[in-house]
Amino acid sequence: MTEAVLVRHGATEWSAAGRHTGRTDIPLSADGEAAARALRGRLPARPDAVLVSPRRRAVETCRLAGLGDFAQVDDDLQEWDYGDYEGLTTPEIRATRPDWNLWRDGCPGGETAAEVAARADRVVARLVAAGGVAVVFAHGHLLRVLGARWAGLPPERGAVLALDPATISTLGWEREQRVIRRWNC
Repeated sequence: MTEAVLVRHGATEWSAAGRHTGRTDIPLSADGEAAARALRGRLPARPDAVLVSPRRRAVETCRLAGLGDFAQVDDDLQEWDYGDYEGLTTPEIRATRPDWNLWRDGCPGGETAAEVAARADRVVARLVAAGGVAVVFAHGHLLRVLGARWAGLPPERGAVLALDPATISTLGWEREQRVIRRWNC
């Protein structure tokens, strides 16, 4: 049965400032690089697959964690497309749209939760079909949706799965049920 080890990329200047970072391709900060190196030894030594978002911050985290030589880029692992809200913080968005909620409203010019879920569902299907142990390097909101979809929940339920930079989460099975084994460790 499949086990998926999810790794959120290390911190960037934008993530530290709370800026929505979807398609902007920015590097890890010095703290993010150090946290990515600290992942070595905490990840499976010989996974059956390593999947990574094409964004630089995820690729760098994968490389610094010691799995870059095995990685396959998967475009479905890109972060939520924040459209017009790219680079903005939630307080900046709420200055003009006070009741905005990413999980309910999505982003103008970007994606809705359902659109992100469609990508996450494709990743889940590939992971289940492949079997074995996979390590997945990606982004906070995308991984939260992926965790929700793995557990059979609507994508909006990813809102309750807080995820810090350079953390590890594990998706697995209990008998025939897909479960979240650990989260945000």
